[in-house]
Amino acid sequence: MTTETTSANYRCGYIAIVGRPNVGKSTLMNTLIGAKVSITSRKAQTTRHRITGIQTYDDAQLIYVDTPGFQTRHANALNKTLNKTVTNTLISSDLILFVIEAGTFGPADQQVLDLLPTEVPVLLVINKSDRVKDKAVLLPFAQQVAAKFNFAAIVPVSAKLRFQLDGLEKEIKKFLPENDPMFGPDDITDRSEKFMASEIVREKLFRFVGDELPYTSTVLIEKFEQEGDLRRVFAAILVERDTHKSMIIGNKGARLKDVSTQARLDMERLFGGPVYLEIWVKVKSGWADNEAGLRAYGYE
Repeated sequence: MTTETTSANYRCGYIAIVGRPNVGKSTLMNTLIGAKVSITSRKAQTTRHRITGIQTYDDAQLIYVDTPGFQTRHANALNKTLNKTVTNTLISSDLILFVIEAGTFGPADQQVLDLLPTEVPVLLVINKSDRVKDKAVLLPFAQQVAAKFNFAAIVPVSAKLRFQLDGLEKEIKKFLPENDPMFGPDDITDRSEKFMASEIVREKLFRFVGDELPYTSTVLIEKFEQEGDLRRVFAAILVERDTHKSMIIGNKGARLKDVSTQARLDMERLFGGPVYLEIWVKVKSGWADNEAGLRAYGYE
């Protein structure tokens, strides 16, 4: 970084993005940093790890932390681990973005709101505001939610259309501490390529199998090698039953081939080079309720 970007006025800090599942947290972070580092899917509860996305400007470095949606539907070891990740992220952040969907505030939103610490500034981010046809209802809706918590600011946005994201970034910078940048100017995430490869495969799995696929499935990268520009990735999809395995493979392997092809293309875009990808499906019953196993698969 140049001396200009590490002056006394430079701001840098961690921004936690929280909210109930499927309000667009991952899409918001990806759009803010201009790269796809957190997977997205219509299927709720897609994000399972704390994902860091980095956006560097001349006057500030914004370090976004995309968290899993707070889990309320299942009480297994996996969801307990995910909820612990959310809680730990909140108390260690400089700023919190509490993301809700325009026109919708239900019990699941309230559960996340109840977790927010009062000692950390919180911005209310009303996402998907482009979907509200009558804009006149946005103000009373925002006022209704604002009455529930002492928010530092309220910003309606559309992550998908990039509406009002410049305004959101201006608000974010106001609350970051004066610090030198923690990452290089070209860094977009602190996660390894191996980790990103597993997330890309998992995203395609959710996209192509959708609601048919049980929540308890994950991806393990068993080998990641690089030879020059070529990356060789060997991935295993873990499921709990044989019926889940056949569901993923599809008729004559067609569905697994689609998952593999689209995952490989995304990896090549992200890594900037050719990728050889091989995926197979393994049955491992009970993996999502085994705490030792969860740690081995990279869950914090």
